[in-house]
Amino acid sequence: MRIVFAGTPEVAVPALQALLASRHTVIAVVTRPDAPAGRGRTLRPSPVAELAAEHGLEVLKPERVRDEDFLVRLRELAPDCCPVVAYGALLPQAALDIPPRGWVNLHFSVLPRWRGAAPVQHAVLAGDTATGATTFRIVRALDAGPVFATHTEPIGPTDTSGDLLGRLAVSGAQLLVETLDGIEEGRLEAIPQPEDGVTVAPKITVEDASIDWFDSAEKIDRLIRGCAPAPGAWTTFRGERFKINSALPSGADDLDPGSVEVTKRALRVGTADGSLVLGEVKAQGKKPMAAADWARGVSWTGDDRFGG
Repeated sequence: MRIVFAGTPEVAVPALQALLASRHTVIAVVTRPDAPAGRGRTLRPSPVAELAAEHGLEVLKPERVRDEDFLVRLRELAPDCCPVVAYGALLPQAALDIPPRGWVNLHFSVLPRWRGAAPVQHAVLAGDTATGATTFRIVRALDAGPVFATHTEPIGPTDTSGDLLGRLAVSGAQLLVETLDGIEEGRLEAIPQPEDGVTVAPKITVEDASIDWFDSAEKIDRLIRGCAPAPGAWTTFRGERFKINSALPSGADDLDPGSVEVTKRALRVGTADGSLVLGEVKAQGKKPMAAADWARGVSWTGDDRFGG
């Protein structure tokens, strides 16, 4: 099939690579406009745009997908199908109607669980033991289209959202290629999603990532892992924001919520029902470092605690 691929961030790159290596012909790529990046905040193309340019593909960067210039060009390209991975904008019906075999989205959950922008993060936050990837035909309703295929992936006790997304980007890329193969061969039919079991996964905000030390150690552990690498779980220390990038639950429950124990090798913080040994942390204005190394540079007082 002749396809136009739509995607933007790094997580979409494995899918484009897999499609370029497949029997399908990628005739163009749609991605979000160049965005400021780095300390200088200079405009840079998306990771998908960079890969497309390396392969000499036409790259479309519409400000709005409903812009007539973009729709005209997409009609001229006349793709059979448009696979999508993390493009970052809602598609109007005028765009959905162009490819005869539709727009096929790769979504990083087992639908209908976790429809929305942050499915992997919410799976970790909720304590799910497994997640996965789904290919489905895009309709106007959010992630509600009929499903072509699914892949499941276990969630380990130390998995972060970044860990999971990295694995799903690779396995999902293969699932997407297999889905397009099945569509082309006429052996794959999209099945409507069940009405039961729908959950929603909105974007995780910085406010959502705030740690409440009066929560359980398990819940805080899931928050830290679910918000890694972005937006990053955080608390406060001496009135300044303090990021916690990793931690491990400890069985000891001898500390009050937010209170600390500092040793030569570890920094432990109390929760509602146990404690956490902090791994990597990032103090305001500092680089990420091991919590024990950071703690050695602090002159501790009896009043010091996290979240106070």
